[in-house]
Amino acid sequence: MTAILHFTRDLRLEDHAALAAASLEARVVPVVIVDPATSGRLRSSPRRAAYYCSAVAALDCAIAARGGRLIVRRGRTASTLRALARAVGGTSIVWSASYDAHGARVDRDVQAALEEAGLRVTVVHDAPAVAPEETAVERRGYRSFAAYFERWMQQDIVPYDTLDAQFSAPEVSSEGLPSPAEFGSSAELSEAVDVDAIRAAFERFLESELLQYAIARNVPADGQTSQLGAPLSFGAIAARSVVAAVRNRRADRLLLTEERISIDLFLRAMAQRDFFLQLAHFNEALDDAPLQDKMRRFNFSRTHPALDAWRAGKTGYPLIDAGIRQLRATGWMHPRVRAIAASFLCFDLGVDWRIGRDEWDHWLIEDEPALASGNWQWISGVGADLAAYPRIYNPRTQSRRCDPTGRYIRRWIPELASRSDRSLFEPDAHARSQQLALSLFGSDGYPAPVVDHDTAARAFLERYKREVSVPAEDS
Repeated sequence: MTAILHFTRDLRLEDHAALAAASLEARVVPVVIVDPATSGRLRSSPRRAAYYCSAVAALDCAIAARGGRLIVRRGRTASTLRALARAVGGTSIVWSASYDAHGARVDRDVQAALEEAGLRVTVVHDAPAVAPEETAVERRGYRSFAAYFERWMQQDIVPYDTLDAQFSAPEVSSEGLPSPAEFGSSAELSEAVDVDAIRAAFERFLESELLQYAIARNVPADGQTSQLGAPLSFGAIAARSVVAAVRNRRADRLLLTEERISIDLFLRAMAQRDFFLQLAHFNEALDDAPLQDKMRRFNFSRTHPALDAWRAGKTGYPLIDAGIRQLRATGWMHPRVRAIAASFLCFDLGVDWRIGRDEWDHWLIEDEPALASGNWQWISGVGADLAAYPRIYNPRTQSRRCDPTGRYIRRWIPELASRSDRSLFEPDAHARSQQLALSLFGSDGYPAPVVDHDTAARAFLERYKREVSVPAEDS
């Protein structure tokens, strides 16, 4: 018996749900298909394309080390898999589920086409640590994160043992490995994707930085977050393995109270990732429609005079601009700064959350549309965060809390490197002073704030109260 393992966003061999299912057959034929949807996603982000190609190359080496051969094909998924099944005598096909609306529809269409051709199809949950059905109530997902988190913490998480799984090396044609240039990308990664190196980095995080996560999650210049966004989204490491290891670390009786709090906060972050995946799984409209019915009547603007300034990291609010510039320079932004920058777009500028999501999609390496939509809906107050009013971050207050010494701001905004702390935390103080702009930057000196936060926030909340008819509070 031969099973075809169709790799998607699960580019590894360790703790692999689809590989475990495929290994029940005598022979496993691994394949990567660059279909039009995959090509489109990769063309939208040069760094993402580079990461994907590097991860596929690493997967190819790992499979070869086990005596197998990765088959690479380009074309439409269903017809490509049917042809490959005929060529290798395959009777079943296995792949990992998608969670965004488009991916879920493709999964169903491909499954139906293959089953009509007489093939057995198995679609498994691999991206989350806990599969959506394991926390579902009456086949419905949770909309309240608090209730979901309680249920999530009760679930056993056992990684799949796939380290000994073997692959066949069929004598069928294979196309060349994908390259960034194929997707119009000339981006280069600082280092190649290496699953063993990712795992080793996580082990180091588990041993030390995890215990200071409570600080690192809020203070971008101090300590390290896990940096697992991209590896998790491409499946270079399994969420199950991560959560199981963190839970095991939490069992250490010698931990200090503060260290245990840090671990609990990290587990909460991993649970929130699963929460958004299960939310998308049970609510396919979330790609573009607000989860909350009441917010479907609320019209965010599609544009604003300061939208391009936000995109470029030139809003005049240093913490926001530092985050945007970090994103554009590296393909990653600190999680706390993401929330503050997104809040500014949606509430200070009143711009539709989908504009921000799509803008960041171009710059981010990580590739999980369901998480992007879930997080943006949460921040913009239209999704699963069921607070009575929007939580609007004050960028000045957040600067003092998140970057009290200004190290993060000064790193990403060189125009501000020599300014006083006061002018970092009061963006318009420098403009009101009599000092001249730094000649080093000339006319490109740091801009004044594009809007007054207090005025913009009050105006948004008044409109929200008027149109949505709930009590509003000033943040």
